[in-house]
Amino acid sequence: MASLKEVKDRIDSVKSTKKITSAMKMIATAKLRKSQQAINSFLPYSTKLNEILTNLLASDSSIDSVYAQEREIRKVAIVAFSSNSSLCGGFNANVVKEFSSVVSQCAKIVGKENIVVYPFGKKIADFARKSNFAIERNPEFQQITDRPAFPPILQISKELVDKFLSKEIDQIILVYTHFKSMGVQQIKSNVYLPFDLKGAIEKASNDSATSNINQTTDYILEPEKAELLSHLIPKVLASNLFAALLDSNASENAARSLAMQIATDNAEELVGDLTIEYNKNRQAAITNQLLDIIGGASALSK
Repeated sequence: MASLKEVKDRIDSVKSTKKITSAMKMIATAKLRKSQQAINSFLPYSTKLNEILTNLLASDSSIDSVYAQEREIRKVAIVAFSSNSSLCGGFNANVVKEFSSVVSQCAKIVGKENIVVYPFGKKIADFARKSNFAIERNPEFQQITDRPAFPPILQISKELVDKFLSKEIDQIILVYTHFKSMGVQQIKSNVYLPFDLKGAIEKASNDSATSNINQTTDYILEPEKAELLSHLIPKVLASNLFAALLDSNASENAARSLAMQIATDNAEELVGDLTIEYNKNRQAAITNQLLDIIGGASALSK
């Protein structure tokens, strides 16, 4: 049986931990609110870009683009989003698991030595380094993981697109966590390049079929459609990359908030159990002292 002092020390220790987890939960919740505001602010821009693209594609299914050229895959780049710190439940573990699955599939095609990793977040960078993958090193990767910003993402997207167009990289895959709600985050892996032009055309056709848009509308464009798409598709790609970053950031904060809430609840429950144990031990000590006093008094009376 633990002594009263040991139990009291454990209670104080758990209460101290509870204060820390409670504070971390409040911080994560505040950050999540900002992340959701960022997503809501960026969503109209992203939606409008995709709407313009789908309207153009819906009017002409014969469009081809250098961004959609599929070729023999010899080198693959994987852009993975994790967090810079832990204490966020299974967030990083799920990213690593999906990353490993994607790597395993790509390695069968091109070999591990032909895979380069763009790690957004310290956790995925550490895992890729320990697994001996070629890593694209950029200090901004960790900085914008905690503080998402569009200008550096625009530059990184341009770098990825240039490497694809120069055939230095043949395929680019995104691995990130999609934020659906406070309690639901969905891990995803999407092909970033080559751009799925056929899928976009099919989506545009389906959207047109279920809306009031007339597919036979003849748009007058300046400059011509091919040149317009050559400027529009890179903007859509940068938008998709930034959306993945915002999704990952919101998912991390939601996972951390939930994890810290569970930790706080567990600490509170543990304090309750330890308090009961402390009271039982104290009552037992008092009872033993009374028995000793009564025993001593009985001996004296004899």
